[in-house]
This record gives sequence, structure tokens and C-alpha cells, in this order.
Amino acid sequence: MPETSSQALQLYGQVAVPALVSQSGPEATARFLDYFTSHIRNKNTRRAYGRIVGTFMTWAQARGLRDLREIQPIHIAAYIEQLTNSHAAPTPKQTLSALRMLFDWLVTGQVIPNNPAHAVRGPKLSVRRGKTAVLSAEEARKLLDSIDVSTPKGLRDRALIAIMVYSFGRIGAVLSMKVEDVFVQKGRLWVRLHEKGGKDHEMPCHHNLESYLNEYIERCSLREDPEGYLFRTTGRKRVELTPTPLAQGNAYIMIGKRALEAGIMTKIGNHSFRATGITAYLKNGGTLERAAIMANHASTRTTQLYDRRSDDVTLDEVEKIGV
Repeated sequence: MPETSSQALQLYGQVAVPALVSQSGPEATARFLDYFTSHIRNKNTRRAYGRIVGTFMTWAQARGLRDLREIQPIHIAAYIEQLTNSHAAPTPKQTLSALRMLFDWLVTGQVIPNNPAHAVRGPKLSVRRGKTAVLSAEEARKLLDSIDVSTPKGLRDRALIAIMVYSFGRIGAVLSMKVEDVFVQKGRLWVRLHEKGGKDHEMPCHHNLESYLNEYIERCSLREDPEGYLFRTTGRKRVELTPTPLAQGNAYIMIGKRALEAGIMTKIGNHSFRATGITAYLKNGGTLERAAIMANHASTRTTQLYDRRSDDVTLDEVEKIGV
């Protein structure tokens, strides 16, 4: 994003209002705060949209705008054009979506007369294949087997990676799990994931995941704290677990370190295991419709972005170039 905003929304704790909003009057400030505190319930969406809006407001103010009512379609169009020239298509499209939603909220609250973002068209974007780095089934197995599970940290890391592979769970949903979200049903271990929109998604465990979770919970004595977080940080000596939940940033660092130790050169992240699990499932005869249900996707079109089976076909064809 151009010109990082020093007034970007701090959506954990106190909410800082951009100057351009506060200068527009108390009604604008109240409506703005209401949008981010009551209208947007998902904390990740709040953080993303807050950053987008804060950066735009700073950009607009730097160009002489002093009131929200002064923002015109030409300003939105110029900003989106700037982003289009400097970022990949998803960034300006997400920015335009965030601004449209905010200005709609301000219009219905009678803060501004019309939405200046409605008339602006974003860049065209057609995505048929996701960009998330994916591991082969063999690499995923190698990574899990390489983790030293003689310590609570090792047990935690193996269980965390495994639950993303075998349940197709999003990192945010997995890290928000409590110990009680691992439970027995129909004679098998199940996991409960708290997904987007406040929806709970329950999945039976693969036998490997069942083994890893049981060993992690038992050896770390987590069953005694059912309402505590399942995946936690380690103390200063990095031996015992603390009650503090593991953050996404820390999980990302851990995954990179574990992959490097396992000799995996692919630069993977928190989301890689969701795509890895879905691809492995489909290669073993699973259906796209079932994969969508297991991944809690509303449409199979979303699931298709995680299907990387075509990578193998491409590699086979490349090897036919007889030079």
C-alpha cells in the first residue's frame, strides 16, 4: 500500500479514528466506530479492512481533502489506479470492496449523501489456480516425521501441522481451538473448528491425527484444562507450555523453521497445509464436492483453488522436452 498510515486503525483495544473522519464531525466519527466495532465481527476482516481504510484516508488527506463529503469518485479511481500499477490485482479489488462497504455504511447513516466508490470499476481478475505453496504428500509426511516430539513444543508443533493437513483447517480456526474442541464421538476422536462467520465445523480425525492429538494432550496434561487454548506458547526456557494462545505470526515462523530442518526448500506458510491436504485427498480418489464440505467451503469453485493435481501433469510434460 502507498504511504503507510500512522493513523491506521488499532482494532485491538482502543480504536484510533483517522483525522479525515474526525474532522467530518461527531456523527461521522460515531458511525465510523460503529462500522468497525459492531458491523464487522470477524477480527481478521476488521484488521484487514481497518488497515485498508486507514491508509486510504491518509492518502486522501495528503491530497488536500478535509472532510468525508469531499471524497469524489475521481479520488477513489485515482487511488485504485495507483494500487493497480503497483500491486497485484487482488489488492486493489479488496481495497475497492472495503471502501464500498464503508461508504455504504456512511450513506445509510446519513453521514454522506452518496457512495463515491460505487461508480469506480476495479481491475479484472480471473483466478483458477491458487498461489499458495503446496507440499507433496511425501514432503508432508517427511515434515511430520522430522519433528522431535520428546518435548511439549515438538508435540504441539506436530499436532498443529497435522490438524491443518488432515482437517483442512484454516490457521485462524485451528489456533482459536480450546482443549474441549477435541472430543470423542461415535467411538472416534473429532475436532471442532470455529470458522468464519461464527460457524462451528466438526470433523472426524484421521487415525494419524487422532494419535498425534491424544499424545499431545496426554503428555502435556492439557485435558485438565478443557477451556484453555489447545495450541499455546512455550515459556522462556521453551520447555513447558503457557496458558497463552499461539499467535499466527509465531506459527508461521515455526513452520518455516520446521520445514528448513526437514530439508524442505519450498517456502511454505500457515495456509500451505490446507492446500496440501485437499490435493492429497483428491489424488487418492476423493471428490471435489466432499472436499468442499470437509473444508467448509460454500462453493466447490473455492475448493478448486486448492486443487494442485495439475502441477504433476505439468511436470511430466516438461520432461518430454527432449533438448
